[in-house]
Amino acid sequence: MPEPTGPDGDDRPGSRFADGLRLSATTFTTLPLRPGRVDRGTAGTAMAAAPVVGALLGAVLAGVLLALTAVVSPLVAAGVTLGCAALLTRGLHLDGLADTVDALGSYRRGPAALTVMRQPDVGPFGVVALVVVLLVQAASLAELAGRSTTAVLAGVVVATAAGRLGVTVACRRGIPAARTEGLGALVAGTVGPVALTVGTLAVGAVALLAVPGRPWQGPLAVAAALAVVVLLLRHAVRRFGGVTGDVLGATVEVTTTLVYLGLLLSG
Repeated sequence: MPEPTGPDGDDRPGSRFADGLRLSATTFTTLPLRPGRVDRGTAGTAMAAAPVVGALLGAVLAGVLLALTAVVSPLVAAGVTLGCAALLTRGLHLDGLADTVDALGSYRRGPAALTVMRQPDVGPFGVVALVVVLLVQAASLAELAGRSTTAVLAGVVVATAAGRLGVTVACRRGIPAARTEGLGALVAGTVGPVALTVGTLAVGAVALLAVPGRPWQGPLAVAAALAVVVLLLRHAVRRFGGVTGDVLGATVEVTTTLVYLGLLLSG
């Protein structure tokens, strides 16, 4: 988890932008980049750039899926692709999903719910959430693998980018942090409306290629997934008092899963 640091002697806009991109890459992937300046300014850039990092990660995962589908069954290829996704992200988003669902399932509020979220073990609610999400994603990837190369590439890129766009939504202005420390406190409320709009339009544009013969279905899937995430975030704010790093991880997995489902409806 990135910790805030002071100025590194270079406060030029270009340098801060580069620091934000590095922060985004190291937050959402395992890329071994040297950390730069970490503050709320660079955090805002990082969260706004999250869909870009997601798209690049999605392109890698699509390549893995396409390559494996040529030599093994689609379901096996899908399972290995999900394993690569967990490896390339340290499994942090899956961990966040489990912790968030456990906290919600405890029916506690405020600090008591955050205590449940911090516990190192995974409870029954978290286990069920992980199993369902991974099964749905594996089945979706296996089904997607039977489509054209362009559709596979666009579908995986869109779903992975949309998952990170969910984090951009979660970090928009007006949503508070649940704690005074941690990733949530660093990034909550750092994304403005312009960056959010640009990211949403960019992901929606790529989604036009995700469903052959029905270009409207991809953007609709993204919009529907984000609508559900907005409701989830409202519930998280009511229960926890704001967002945490775990809530952001849950947002990634929920959004990604819903987009996959939306791309495959009536497929």
